[in-house]
Amino acid sequence: MTTSTILLSILLIGVGIVVILPLALFIYLYIKDDRQQQHAILRNFPVLGKIRYVSEKVGPEFRQYLFNNDNEGKPFSRKEFENIVKSGKYKERIIGFGSLRDFQADGFYIRNTLFPKLSEEMNIDHEPKVHSKVYEVDGENLFARKEHRKKVEVSPYYLKDEDAIILGDATCRHPFVVKGMIGQSGMSYGALGENAILALSHGLALAGGTWMNTGEGGLSQEHLDGGGDLIMQIGPGLFGVRDKEGNFSWEEFKKKSDLPEVKAFELKLGQGAKTRGGHVEGNKVTKKIAEIRMVEPGVTINSPNRFKDFNDVPSLFQFIEKLREVSGKPIGMKIVVGDVDALETMVRYMKESNTGPDFITIDGGEGGTGATYQELADSVGFPIHAALPIIDELLKTYGIRHRVKLIASGKLASPDHIAIALAMGADLINIARGFMINVGCIMAQVCHTNQCPVGVATTDPKLQKGLSIEEKKYRVCNYVLSLREGLFNLAAAAGIDSPTKFSHEHIAFKDRYGRIYSLNDLVHAAKQPMNDVTYSPTN
Repeated sequence: MTTSTILLSILLIGVGIVVILPLALFIYLYIKDDRQQQHAILRNFPVLGKIRYVSEKVGPEFRQYLFNNDNEGKPFSRKEFENIVKSGKYKERIIGFGSLRDFQADGFYIRNTLFPKLSEEMNIDHEPKVHSKVYEVDGENLFARKEHRKKVEVSPYYLKDEDAIILGDATCRHPFVVKGMIGQSGMSYGALGENAILALSHGLALAGGTWMNTGEGGLSQEHLDGGGDLIMQIGPGLFGVRDKEGNFSWEEFKKKSDLPEVKAFELKLGQGAKTRGGHVEGNKVTKKIAEIRMVEPGVTINSPNRFKDFNDVPSLFQFIEKLREVSGKPIGMKIVVGDVDALETMVRYMKESNTGPDFITIDGGEGGTGATYQELADSVGFPIHAALPIIDELLKTYGIRHRVKLIASGKLASPDHIAIALAMGADLINIARGFMINVGCIMAQVCHTNQCPVGVATTDPKLQKGLSIEEKKYRVCNYVLSLREGLFNLAAAAGIDSPTKFSHEHIAFKDRYGRIYSLNDLVHAAKQPMNDVTYSPTN
């Protein structure tokens, strides 16, 4: 065979690959689309109609990275997402040129004072120092960023001992003393993968002064691994504290309460994104998760939407009292605010019976979750800025605010949002998605599928390999420290020496017309029937 013949053969093969194969594929797809019954657009426009479905599939990613502006995008805008990442990766919150906030829109603002507190006047505990690691950028261009990680010794920004928040100080044999005001909201082992839980466990322990809420999925060794403080959540499914028949087990509860790392317990009556029981797909229920939760492996879990052990306030409080007696530790409950009359009935009973929880976690309707129904996430329960003042005012009205600590959660992922919640009445703050972002979450919103591309919300071992525990634990630590530092900065601007002293007078609400309202105006309006509501600008 001559060289020219070989070249001609190669040319013909190349033409076949370039022309015949694509043509054959086109004909195959044309026939397949024309015969299928599911999509009218594909029957009318075979092959060409696929452009619509491809565009629909990649649309969310294109909007997130190319088309949405910095203040658009849900559940977190690009600006909010980047601020969370920078706080954890670089322990940095400095921006240049100006804010990207829409100052024409409605919103809450922190009232600054003419004479802010100096650094030396702030009531901060800077010891012991925290040994962490942060990234430093060496240079970047369009296609690459050069950066290195370095060791740093940083202040923990603890509260002073006299300002520390104490859960169960007057009711428990073992009260829980907290020297930071920010902790991790409930995220279960199973909803998150092993590596994510380990990174959170070690990162929070490194920061100190904080806590890790186990979520309703039970207490795992991964939660304990970092050695930090834990709040064990108990949901209606009773995972981790149940017997083989699914009933509450006092024996299992006692085992958990004897662990020194477990500082408190939280009964989950409701959650902002799902006022229902938890849901985990069967493909996420591994043998290990089944052992932790005391359920069958591989079987989808749908826990009930309320506890079977009680169905009214007196029986709920009796259960809380027994939990506290057996454990000697603070007992709280997590709720979503909706029925204000029912809440007032509960608070009145707390006053009359001198019983009730040591803390109440209020989860706003904007809170997230690994899996829930759209109608519950979008429309059930008040957002945190509406819910928090209601509970705070009810407890004050009945004279028992001093007995109960309030923990707020619901997209409170930056120091300014946290400060506003503290001023509205919160004592402590829970964060979930901010921590998820710092262990790698890119908001793909596929948490319920077990296909999380960054190995956070998945139990798939192959996907989890992408999540480095050693690297992410420092981001978790830095994020907590950065938030605490930011809170002290805001407190100084407001003229107070500790973020524990934020109160109603430190924030105001501005409407789109530039009118300013005090929080007291808004709380008063919320108590009135809708047709009686009037607002008056503050002086």
